Amino acid sequence: MIGQSFGLLRAMKANTAEKWIEDRVNKYGPVSKLTLFGKPTVIIHGQAANKFAFTSDTLSNQQPQSIQTLLGERNLMALSGEDHKRVRGALVAFLKPEVLKQYVGKMDGEMRKHLESYWEGKQKLTVLPVMKSLTYNIICSLLFGMEPGTRREKFLLSFQYMIEGMWSVPVNLPFTRYNRSIRASSTIQTMVRDIIGEKRLALDKGHASPDQDLITSLLSIHGEGKEAMLSESEIVDNVMLVMTAGYDTSSVLITFMVRLMATDPIVYAAVLREQEEIAKCKKLEDLITWEDLNKMKYTWRVALEILRISPPVFGGFRKTLKDIEFGGYLIPKGWQVFWAANMTHMNESIFPEPSKFDPKRFENQSAIPPYCFVAFGGGPRICPGYEFARIEILVAMHYLVTRFTWKLCGKDNKFSRDPMPVPTEGLPIQIKAKKILRNHLMLGRPVPSPAV
Repeated sequence: MIGQSFGLLRAMKANTAEKWIEDRVNKYGPVSKLTLFGKPTVIIHGQAANKFAFTSDTLSNQQPQSIQTLLGERNLMALSGEDHKRVRGALVAFLKPEVLKQYVGKMDGEMRKHLESYWEGKQKLTVLPVMKSLTYNIICSLLFGMEPGTRREKFLLSFQYMIEGMWSVPVNLPFTRYNRSIRASSTIQTMVRDIIGEKRLALDKGHASPDQDLITSLLSIHGEGKEAMLSESEIVDNVMLVMTAGYDTSSVLITFMVRLMATDPIVYAAVLREQEEIAKCKKLEDLITWEDLNKMKYTWRVALEILRISPPVFGGFRKTLKDIEFGGYLIPKGWQVFWAANMTHMNESIFPEPSKFDPKRFENQSAIPPYCFVAFGGGPRICPGYEFARIEILVAMHYLVTRFTWKLCGKDNKFSRDPMPVPTEGLPIQIKAKKILRNHLMLGRPVPSPAV
C-alpha cells in the first residue's frame, strides 16, 4: 500500500525529489519498479520515455488514486482513446487562441482589480497566496462566470481543502488530509452541478451565449449524435480539473517570476525594457491587446526557462492497458508508469549548462528536440490550457514590472514541493509603486499619484 510513497513525498517536501529520482536511475537503471500511492509502478526517464508516455496507445492516463477520487473518473487526465479525444476537443474549442483573443481585455480588467485590492497602497505582501487569489478570480470570472460574493468565497474554501490531498496516500480515515479533501470535493461537485443547471436554463431561455464561459461552451457542444456531447459528470469533472490546473500552476509561475526579478537584475532590466516599450505607446486606460502579447517574446522566454528549471508539475502517471515492453523490460498490464520532467529538462546533452538560467534557449523552440521540454506535456497530450496560461502570465507581468518595484524580505530563497513548488513563507516582498508618467504629460493630463 505505501511502498516508496512517503520517501518520494519527503523528498518533494525537502526539494530533493529530482535527486531522489536521479539516485534511483543511477542505482537501478533507466527503468525500475517500485510502489507509489498504493500501485505497482515503473519509473522511466529520458526523451524516448517522454515520447512513450505522451503518444503510446498502449498506455492510458492514470493518476494516483487520491487525484482520481478527488477530481472524478471522467476528467481528461483519467480518459484515454476516443473519450480522451472527444473531451479534449471540447476543452480545446474554448481554449484555442481564436476564442481566447476576445478574453484578453477581461483578463486585463481582472488584473487591474487585483492590483487595486492587493498591491496599491501596500508596502509588503506575500506573493504566492496573493497570486493564487488572482488566478482563482480569473478562473471564476472567465471560465465559469461565477461572480464575486458568498458563493465564490465558499467555493474557494472547499477548493483549497480539496487540493491539499491531491498527492497523498489514499487512506480514508477521519481527521486525515485525504478525508478532508474528499469531503471538500463532494461540496465542490454539488456547487458545480448547481452552476451547470443555472447555465443550462439561461441558454434555453436565450439569456446566455455559447462562448460566454467554459461551462456554457461545454453545454453548447453539438455534433453527430449524442456521443459528441459531454455528460454532466464529464462537465463537472473537467471543470474541476481546469480549475485545479489553472489555479496552482499559473500562480506558482508568476510567483517564481517575481522571485527571479528580485534576484537577477539583468533579466529584470530586459523584461522591464520590453514591457515599457509596449506601455509607452498606450494611454493609461488602454487595455492590453492580443497584438501587445505577441510583442512580449522575451518575457515569455523567461517564463519558459523558469518552467524548465522548476516545472510546477513534477511528473505524471500512465497505466498500461496490456503487457508491454519498454527499454528491454516487460511492464505488466495495469501497472502505473511514472515519468519526471526534470530528467530531460536538466540533461546537459539536451540543455548545455542546465543549472544556468538562460532564456536564449527558447529563442528558437523548434531547435529543442521533441519530447525534451515537457512542462506542458507533449504530442496529443499537450496541455490544452497552454495559451490561456500564456495570456495570464504576460498580462500579470506587464502590470507588475511597469507599476511596481520590489525586493525580497526573507533571506531564505529556497522552496519545497507540496506537490507544487512553494517558496519559503510564500515569498514575502517589500513593494513600492512607480510614478506613472507615460502619455499623461503628452496628453496634458495630470500625473496620477504613485498609488494608481
